[in-house]
Amino acid sequence: MNWSVPEDLDRRLEKLAAEEHTSKSALLLQGAEMVLQRHARRREISEGLDFVTTHDAGLLMRLEDA
Repeated sequence: MNWSVPEDLDRRLEKLAAEEHTSKSALLLQGAEMVLQRHARRREISEGLDFVTTHDAGLLMRLEDA
């Protein structure tokens, strides 16, 4: 897979790759993994909130009135 990245981003990746003794490709793979993990975590949180609001709606209403 070939990617075109803006010049500024390429320079910043080059600098970080040199500092971390790794490749730009490795940094981009780490970034992609972080995005996927963040998305999965947000989905888990959303599903958890949906579960609470549907299964504990009565309790939440009683707490609201307290």
